[in-house]
Amino acid sequence: MTKETTSRRFSTFAALGEAFGMTPDEYRAADRADAIAESIRDDTTATSFQEAFGDVGALSIVEMGAEAQELDMPEPAEAQHDCAAIITTIFDLFRDTRLETSAQAIAWGFVNSFHYEAEKLAREEDTLCRDLGEMIRRQDPSEIFAVEMEELQLRAQTKTEQRAAIECMRDYAADCYRAQTGRPWSAARGSKVSSATTASQIAAADFLKARATAHREKRNPTGPLVVFSGGQEWHDFQQLYDRLDQIKARIPNMTLCTTAQRKGCDAIAAAWAASRNVPLVAFTPQTARYGNRAGFVRNKQLADLRPVEAIVCQGSGLQSNLLDTLKAANVPTHAFRIDGQAPMTADAKRQNWG
Repeated sequence: MTKETTSRRFSTFAALGEAFGMTPDEYRAADRADAIAESIRDDTTATSFQEAFGDVGALSIVEMGAEAQELDMPEPAEAQHDCAAIITTIFDLFRDTRLETSAQAIAWGFVNSFHYEAEKLAREEDTLCRDLGEMIRRQDPSEIFAVEMEELQLRAQTKTEQRAAIECMRDYAADCYRAQTGRPWSAARGSKVSSATTASQIAAADFLKARATAHREKRNPTGPLVVFSGGQEWHDFQQLYDRLDQIKARIPNMTLCTTAQRKGCDAIAAAWAASRNVPLVAFTPQTARYGNRAGFVRNKQLADLRPVEAIVCQGSGLQSNLLDTLKAANVPTHAFRIDGQAPMTADAKRQNWG
């Protein structure tokens, strides 16, 4: 059976295209162009896309040994539109069919593909910047050396721009995923840290210094700390989002510290931090060093950071211990009971969170 489109008169793209004398591919291309043009007219392109796709250097070197080229980035409006279309089309295609239950898993995979590629580009960027730092320390005055350094710097700058663009698309795709599913997207592994690149072509030493400073600020943020921890079984993300939003309204430059679990409450908090551009520090227990005491030692370390506020959701004994430790340290703490969640929706019951 053919699933009807939103058209009142045509049941397939082929029939609609034939009526207009267009092939299905031509119709889809025209529809996409109209949507992008409308987005540009409405000036709805996100600032993050303008920064990541617009603020790039004039030259780039995409592959080692290649010549510097004037290669453009995709247009910001097109990148934003097509990024949303990738996620939305999956749900539109499967909705009200026997494949509907697969839509969320497939859409998650698309977002994760952006995340995987961003991590790969970040590793390549790290390698190039390490090599550039070593060249700077050599202090070779020859012209050949200077040319090699300029080329390496341009490769590193290009990699930074590539990574920032893919991160931007990943974050936007994650927002589209949340809009479609009602659930935040979270990575299967690793942390999610996004940034936008700068436009100018700068000296190698300044480039590395600026990059190192940005890296330190993302990984070791200095804003007021808010601690968050909870169990691995939790479905009411909106309850936690609302409270975190209230805290951020009072503490705009906050940094969120979680207990680094990949499921449940901590995953929800990580997704919230990514969607609100809040720095996130995940405190993983040092099991190799402290053994069975690792979680309790980590709880003490969190309290010693002197957080200004905390959220603890009911979970295991570690959450109970953290709640007691924070209260003993006079940290204002919001406690959530597992039976205080909103009822789980039918869709949420079909798929496990995290």
